[in-house]
Formats: sequence, structure tokens, C-alpha cells
Amino acid sequence: MREGKVWLFWILLFAGIILGGLLGQLAQSAPFLSWMAYGQSFGLEQPLNLDLGILNLTFGIMFNLNVASIIGVLLAMFIYRKV
Repeated sequence: MREGKVWLFWILLFAGIILGGLLGQLAQSAPFLSWMAYGQSFGLEQPLNLDLGILNLTFGIMFNLNVASIIGVLLAMFIYRKV
């Protein structure tokens, strides 16, 4: 990665993930684009609670990965290479 442009990489990467996931959800209703919504969800189904008496911590994470978000990530990496 180029020095000083690490922030640009992360911004483009997150934008690619978010916009790709949004496009995947929108593509579900179009029969010819429904393949873009194909994906998998993984993570913690139930949050993990840690009760320390005076402090209660809750941990949880869930990933929803679909074809459109992968395309968004690849497109973001391509744009980063060109910039």
C-alpha cells in the first residue's frame, strides 16, 4: 500500500462493501439480477454477555456476505489501484 493513502483504501473498501450489499438487496426483486443477492450470513447468532458485577459487556458480530458485496470490494480495489 502506498504511504499516506491508507485512509483512501479503507474508505473505498467500506464504500464497496456497503454499496455492494445495498445493490444485492435491491437486486433480489429483479429476476434477472437475483443471482447478485446469493450469499451467506455468519457470525455470533446470540450475543456473548460478560457480567463483571459493576460492568456488563456484550459482544456480537454478524457478517452478511453476498455476490454483489464481493463485486463491490473488487471494484473498490480496482479503483484504488487506478488512483
